[in-house]
Amino acid sequence: MTTPSIVLFHLSDIHFGLEDEAALAWVERCIVEEKPAAICITGDLTMRARHREFAAACSWISSLGPPVTVEVGNHDMPYFNLLERFVAPYRRFRAIEALLEKQIDLPGLAIVPLKTVARAQWRFPWSNGWVTRAALTETLAALDALPKGTRALVTAHHPLTERDPRGKRLTINGGAAMAELAKRDILAILTGHVHDAFDLDQPTPSGRLRMIGAGTLSKRIRSSPASFNELTITDAGIAVTVRNVEAVPTRAMQIGRVPENALPPRQPADPVAPVATVPEHDPPVH
Repeated sequence: MTTPSIVLFHLSDIHFGLEDEAALAWVERCIVEEKPAAICITGDLTMRARHREFAAACSWISSLGPPVTVEVGNHDMPYFNLLERFVAPYRRFRAIEALLEKQIDLPGLAIVPLKTVARAQWRFPWSNGWVTRAALTETLAALDALPKGTRALVTAHHPLTERDPRGKRLTINGGAAMAELAKRDILAILTGHVHDAFDLDQPTPSGRLRMIGAGTLSKRIRSSPASFNELTITDAGIAVTVRNVEAVPTRAMQIGRVPENALPPRQPADPVAPVATVPEHDPPVH
């Protein structure tokens, strides 16, 4: 028996405070006209976690019609108020608290969150990912509790790549997390953070894990125009289309390796999307 296809929209790194207003208006039209089954937003709603940025982000997300799940990004942790960062880091999400790291259950498909941000780390910068034992345990328990035969996607902010080719530490415990997720035979893990889209098949000691990354809907682009991922899930798996206002083909929008961060390439070896829309300078952040 053929299972009906499910269409999801995967958005990331909207960065209110430096958002691309035209891109967001276009996304709104796509949502209204196409009515995806759910929307996954994989973090970095704001640029500097300011109150006005959260107000704009929460208002925009609350206006969306389909079910929404939201991950916390490193830019969403209090940036200037360290006391709030340690005592109540998610206070500014209160308008959409019910959507934060929310599991979404669709017919035959579950979307399960995995937290990759931390209030503090033993290394700098704190912007990089960290899969704590508690966070991984919670996600694995949710996956293991799913009814038999339910397919699953995992959402997180940071790609789980643990080190880049130069040995730079990226996401702490990312390799172990990928190995555990591969044991559960999930469809893919959806992430953001690096502002370029990707669709990579990652080997782990437990099997292969598909990593799908969404680009940015902000003006802080890395090497590709503002975009989001359309995911079509069928019995055959997931088809990924990188939707963008410039109608650049999907393959030209995707990078072939996870970079260290969202900055435009600074070294010749940094991965670049084939469309190569690399800005000379980052936009100013006020």
